[in-house]
Amino acid sequence: MFLIISAVAAVITFMMFSYAKKNGKKQEATFAILACVVSIAIGAFQFVTVIPAGTVGVVDFFGNVSDNTLAPGVNVVNPLASIHKFDQKTQTITTQMGVPSKEGLNVQLDISLLFRIDEGKANMIYKTVGPNYIDKIIIPKFRSIVRDVTAKYEAKALYTSSRDELSNSIMKGLDKEISARGIIIESAELRSIQLPPRLKESIEEKLKAEQESQKMAFVLQKEKQEAERKKIEARGIADFQKIVAQGISNQYLKWKGIEATEKLASSPNSKVIVIGSGKDGLPIILGGNN
Repeated sequence: MFLIISAVAAVITFMMFSYAKKNGKKQEATFAILACVVSIAIGAFQFVTVIPAGTVGVVDFFGNVSDNTLAPGVNVVNPLASIHKFDQKTQTITTQMGVPSKEGLNVQLDISLLFRIDEGKANMIYKTVGPNYIDKIIIPKFRSIVRDVTAKYEAKALYTSSRDELSNSIMKGLDKEISARGIIIESAELRSIQLPPRLKESIEEKLKAEQESQKMAFVLQKEKQEAERKKIEARGIADFQKIVAQGISNQYLKWKGIEATEKLASSPNSKVIVIGSGKDGLPIILGGNN
């Protein structure tokens, strides 16, 4: 429509230029030329459209949707066609919702979904769903899948160990439902889970008791290992003493006593040595002064 208006404006301005030139009105003729150039330029721009980065364009010519999408950048198009731009970057939906657990309890979830469209299927999304595909397809399916998945888990599992498993199940369920529609699911992230207050307190108390039990088991294991270490050490000392006792004889001790007596007798220190008066006939050394 705007192209037709520009063309009509160009024709009118050209007629004005011819009339002004014919009647010798140079100034009016100049203005008419400028207006004509502007009208033609505006009309020419209708053949060009710019698709921003991270966006894909879908061409709709009076209900006939092109199979080829427009890539980011400058594109030459039919000026009578409508161009619908689809964001192909990663998008996020965050929602808070109450969902049932396996035992029928109501659990509050704060969950985020990351997704993007398949750029090669943007024209299919436009034809089958339309530009508002998020409200029509993604959000309803997302909420439905989350409820179906959480109903398979107990509330305790949702609160403790099964969060990653829950996220993966939601992703797989959504992917199965909407991937054929040209929508790619990247991740489903559980931001927070809120249980009924009494159930939450009960779970936390049980977890605390389990932690304390594990701590006590660790302490007992450590004490047991220490007792085993001391037992091994005592056995080693006893074995050493037994070996030493068996290896030292009375003759060996007497010989060592004689050697010690000889060394003392040859030292310059004063002493009194009584030969053969000690136990087992060993000398008695009466200490002297240095």
